[in-house]
Amino acid sequence: MKDKFSLTKVLPVLFGFFIMGFVDVVGIATNYVKKDFALSDTLSNLLPMMVFLWFLVFSVPTGLLMNKIGRRKTVILSGIVTSFAMIIPLVSYQFPVILIAFALLGIGNTILQVSLNPLLTNVVSKEKLTSSLTLGQFIKAIASFLGPIIAAAASGYLGNWKYIFPIFAVVTVISTIWLLSISIEEDPAEGKTSSFAECFKLLTDKTILSLFLGILFVVGVDVGLNTTVPKFLMERCQLPLEKAGFGTSLYFMARTIGTFAGAILLVKISGRKFFIISIVIALAAMASMLALTSLWTILAMVFILGLSVANVFSIIFSLALQRKPERANEISGLMIMGVAGGAILPVIMGITSDAVKSQAGGLLVLLIALVYLLLCALKAKQA
Repeated sequence: MKDKFSLTKVLPVLFGFFIMGFVDVVGIATNYVKKDFALSDTLSNLLPMMVFLWFLVFSVPTGLLMNKIGRRKTVILSGIVTSFAMIIPLVSYQFPVILIAFALLGIGNTILQVSLNPLLTNVVSKEKLTSSLTLGQFIKAIASFLGPIIAAAASGYLGNWKYIFPIFAVVTVISTIWLLSISIEEDPAEGKTSSFAECFKLLTDKTILSLFLGILFVVGVDVGLNTTVPKFLMERCQLPLEKAGFGTSLYFMARTIGTFAGAILLVKISGRKFFIISIVIALAAMASMLALTSLWTILAMVFILGLSVANVFSIIFSLALQRKPERANEISGLMIMGVAGGAILPVIMGITSDAVKSQAGGLLVLLIALVYLLLCALKAKQA
């Protein structure tokens, strides 16, 4: 029998979403690393690839691991890996070493995302799952929003942006200890074992496959905007990196507001309807941003984009979990595997931007991704 609602159990689980947001520091980090090592767009965009590639590799194995050791212990494992990743850049600041550090950050975040989302189902009711997942994304967005600000503060006051890493390491350790201090009753079904073939067979369900691709594209859009908005502002509005980085903070500020509003609205509004409206607005904002040249109007579109895509991930994830709740661990692994879109799309964007010698080329890739998400939303409405 599942635990009754208890703040002592819900709060440490929700705080894990704050640690989940640390992965988004790769956006502003890509810009600082590009500047520090004088890299091309194609080469600098290897950084988000090194983070999000591991979602493709480790998501399903993590889902299977959860069946053996449980969700809570898997979340704790992610905290250990993430803490270690945060220490590496302080030991050696070289491009290959940074790639290794962000690879470990990606592995830790993969383990966290696969295990934390279903762990939430052990402390909240099914009726509150979508709004609770959205609340988790709100908490994640706070961390994402603070990342560029902390990096800029570290650069300005401590002399180097990389001092953001020990701050993140300490917070990760606190989160891990907090979760260690509580016990959570997990479903007996989590003791069963599944094979890789059984996991991937779930993709033969057309709805699950559509939602998996939806996750892939929405994360690609999120990471693509995260990494490209500062470069787009530097190119089109001639801003220095320290000021252009505000574009990323603005985007995550909008996402923070959007997820907070979504956590309230999704209690009353259908997730499918919310999904469709969000993507229509996002498409209009992206198309407008590509056509604009004024700094303030571009920033306005960045803000609208952040608001509109803020809840899409949690809506898709919730739809997938509710499709086959008895296979929650495996479905969670598959859905988080879709987070590899954060590795795939930025690389395509970097190649496209270098080819046309403009950041607008990369943003066109995201426009195409949004078109698919609209199709996914319309299909979800009929599911």
